[in-house]
Amino acid sequence: QVQLVESGGGLVQAGGSLRLSCAASGSIFSTNAMGWYRQAPGKQRELVAVIYSTGRTNYGDSVKGRFTVSRDNAKNTLYLQMNSLKPEDTAVYICNARAEFFGGGNYWGQGTQVTVSS
Repeated sequence: QVQLVESGGGLVQAGGSLRLSCAASGSIFSTNAMGWYRQAPGKQRELVAVIYSTGRTNYGDSVKGRFTVSRDNAKNTLYLQMNSLKPEDTAVYICNARAEFFGGGNYWGQGTQVTVSS
């Protein structure tokens, strides 16, 4: 029922910046927590950032101070501004939508590759 499509990934030099987008279909965007996760080869999937319908945000420790998550409910779009990128940020970045009410769904996108060269 909900489709999430990421874009904006690519190759960037260490210290550079990149902006990811996640376009969501459906009409439940405004009632969902929206987040970014990432997964690198040999690593567990980890939380990058999440933004709740209230606008409150949380970040993984490794990206605090460097990444900023935002959402535009009118456009059904989630963003991740990534600054001061490091090689260890290299991963597939995956968009997530999770309902903020009991009985709601949990949805994942296909992911977009981010590669940071040293």
